[in-house]
This record gives sequence, structure tokens and C-alpha cells, in this order.
Amino acid sequence: MHLVNGERNREAVAFVAAGLSFGSRKQFLPKIARIVELSGGDVDGWIRSGRFKDSFPADSKKPFYRFFSEETMNAFFCVYRDIMNECGSLGECLENGGVRDAHAAVVKIVELFSRCAGEYSVVPKNPRSACKRVCMFLRWMVRDDSCVDLGLWSRFISKETLIVPLDTHVLSQAKKLGLVKSKVASMSAALKLTEKMKMVFPTDPLKADFALFGNGVNG
Repeated sequence: MHLVNGERNREAVAFVAAGLSFGSRKQFLPKIARIVELSGGDVDGWIRSGRFKDSFPADSKKPFYRFFSEETMNAFFCVYRDIMNECGSLGECLENGGVRDAHAAVVKIVELFSRCAGEYSVVPKNPRSACKRVCMFLRWMVRDDSCVDLGLWSRFISKETLIVPLDTHVLSQAKKLGLVKSKVASMSAALKLTEKMKMVFPTDPLKADFALFGNGVNG
């Protein structure tokens, strides 16, 4: 997302990248790079114009990444294109719709993409799930004081409302540290963990994001 130009384009790359960021980095990073390559570095325009259909046919069951087929990606891009053409961008859709905090943003994004057909969806269909990748995307879009984050949505969502991107790995570390007791990575557990992080970083709880993740990776 830092390798492309323009705010709308960076937002689009970030959203697509977040949707595919699960499993092995060695597997998903090339898939993200492939989409940037197919778009010629203009992912926003590529989706907005519908050019993605040339590479992701609506009736293709060919696998793209893990359980996402080309058909799955087509359904995702079709909904995203409609949002772009109706609102300008996903961010403008949320801002103009009155979204002012991260949890409301998660719920709205899940609602918008619930129109995606098929068994699998790039965006989770249940806002009660941890929605880890959506929360990670929101971190990138709202935080504005790191070399990772873009801060493009900081004008309407405060970083103190961000939610820890929670998966089974981070949940395991949080349980070992006595921060939560939850056994399942859910939105409820993510919100409880975030409240614990606010005790340390009240205005920016996601400062703890890399620490929780890295603690497990580094042993």
C-alpha cells in the first residue's frame, strides 16, 4: 500500500491486502503482489472500471488463494466496485454514513459486503466474529504515527476506538499473560483485550498490537 500513489489507491490496496492476509506470508504476499501487477499499480481504477473481470471471471472455480476461488474474488470486487462508484471510496461511504468509531466501521463493512454470494467471502459475514483482517485494515487506515499505518481515516475515526486484530495466536499470548480468559477469538474477546490495552495506552491501544504478536513469534 506504500508502493502505490494516491489516497484512494492506497486505501484500495490496503483493503485487498488485508482481505488476503492470512496463512503463510510466503503464500499470500505473492497473491497481493499479483493483484497490484494485474492492475498496473492502479488497484482503485482497476476495480472501479471492472477490469478485474478479465482476470477473475464470475463463473471460474479456479483456486486463487486457499479457499478463495476466482469466482470468490470476482464477487468481492463487484461489491467493492459498486461502493466505489456510488460513494467515491469505502472511506467516504463510512464517513458520509455517520461512522465515527472502529466497531461501527467493522459492522458497516461486514454489512456492505454481506451481498457477496458464495460459501466463502473475503470479508467476514458475521460481525460477532473477531473480524481480525478488518480490524487490521482499520489500524492501517486510522493510526497515523508509524511507518506502517496510513492514517487516511484519522479525520473521522479516532485511534483510541481501534480494536486489537485478534486471531488464535494473539489470543493464546493474551491468555498466557492473563489479559483475557476467552477460549475463542471473537469480537467480544477482541473488545475485552482492547480494554486491557487501554489501561496501558489509553489514547492508542493498538500500540500493543505488534508487542502481543511478536511476543509469541519470538518466544
